[in-house]
Amino acid sequence: QVQLVESGGGLVQPGESLRLSCAASGSSISFYDMGWYRQAPGKQRELVAVTGIGGSTNYADSMQGRFTISRDNAKNTVYLQMDSLKPEDTAVYVCYAYRIYTYWGQGTQVTVSS
Repeated sequence: QVQLVESGGGLVQPGESLRLSCAASGSSISFYDMGWYRQAPGKQRELVAVTGIGGSTNYADSMQGRFTISRDNAKNTVYLQMDSLKPEDTAVYVCYAYRIYTYWGQGTQVTVSS
């Protein structure tokens, strides 16, 4: 079983950047597909980005080119670099790990506002 703790959220202005971290414990992330979802008030949960065990990556269309997901298996951490942030990116960002089961973090709030 893997435990996930996100960090790095906060309040930023439009156009600025943030880097989210998802630190795992209890198991190595090298055994898991890892990714990020986001949940905005009044909206459905939305997949943001995924990184596979082999290092492949996939993004939601609206994040392509602005967000970058990466993994550091040695640090047991997954990152989400978010650039050119927009107000519509405001949401709680939640990290997950998947191998047979899905494990979730508690999320970190990202607010983009002027």
